Amino acid sequence: METIQVETGRAYDVCIGAGLLDKAGTMIRETLGDRAATAALISDETVDALYGNRAAASLEAAGFRVVRFAFPVGEENKSLATFAGMLEFLAAERLTRSDIIVALGGGITGDMAGFAAASYLRGIEFVQMPTTLLAAVDSSVGGKTGVNLSAGKNLAGAFWQPSLVICDTDCFATLDEDRFADGLAEAIKAGIIDDPALFAEFEKPDCRERIASIVAQCVKFKARIVAADERESGLRQLLNLGHTFGHAIEKSTHHALTHGHAVAVGMVMASRAAEKHGICEAGVADTLRKVLTANNLPVSVNCTVRELTDAALSDKKRRGGRITLVLPEKIGACTLHTIPVEELESWIRDGEEA
Repeated sequence: METIQVETGRAYDVCIGAGLLDKAGTMIRETLGDRAATAALISDETVDALYGNRAAASLEAAGFRVVRFAFPVGEENKSLATFAGMLEFLAAERLTRSDIIVALGGGITGDMAGFAAASYLRGIEFVQMPTTLLAAVDSSVGGKTGVNLSAGKNLAGAFWQPSLVICDTDCFATLDEDRFADGLAEAIKAGIIDDPALFAEFEKPDCRERIASIVAQCVKFKARIVAADERESGLRQLLNLGHTFGHAIEKSTHHALTHGHAVAVGMVMASRAAEKHGICEAGVADTLRKVLTANNLPVSVNCTVRELTDAALSDKKRRGGRITLVLPEKIGACTLHTIPVEELESWIRDGEEA
């Protein structure tokens, strides 16, 4: 097991390794002490069927009373209705401020359970237990929580750091190739932003054989960024590489393209547009396209410029009449580039053109 500390306002550990699910109760008890009596285990119905009983048994063995809430799978359920159901469940089970929420699952589960933890009784502690590669390398670390609104992704939420993150890499064995590739997109993103050596890992075959090391590298990178800018006022915005275009793609396709796949296309668009504007070294977009394709990720999407522009205008990164794009300069370095929203359509067109 590798342990990485995230130095936010309240520091916490991210534990990465095989076989941690059955040890989770003891690890949580060691972190929180005896003050927590009840653990609300939140997951989607698929993850609950796969891992819920084992997680609950581990928590019960460590002395927790366990209550479980499972919601239907799918981005459409990352909603205010599901969120309200979580809060009503916590209240019905009479959780107190000394109790905890345990988020078992992917990014949707972690985001919503974290938002519930931030909101219920004005804040209780929670633990992230990511079961997807996407959640492990990205959303489980850093404290961004939230739900979608009809206007766009993650438009309601809060910054609320977990008390502990437990990543059992054995859980990735049940991911199909598409869901595994979703996580690879976010890991590749980390390499483009900060680390050419990490990016080079994805030019090699058989990423699954090195996945614990890749997760650790991604978490260390994100921990540095989050420690420097916990509330996304500056440097942390670099983590949004591919996301302005990617979120627009998700919305325009009604989530037929999953988050990681949409971000992959968004990164290609950002690279291509940056090259055209002289911000990025020539050839980066082509290199990125080859790496994404080799890792079972898409590099284009059948959406119109107008569809993507309309969707992107709802992006939460918009500030009044301006929006900030994250653009590569080269593999291992990105920059923030703020434009008037009137220019967004032109940038999207530049990103779509070969």
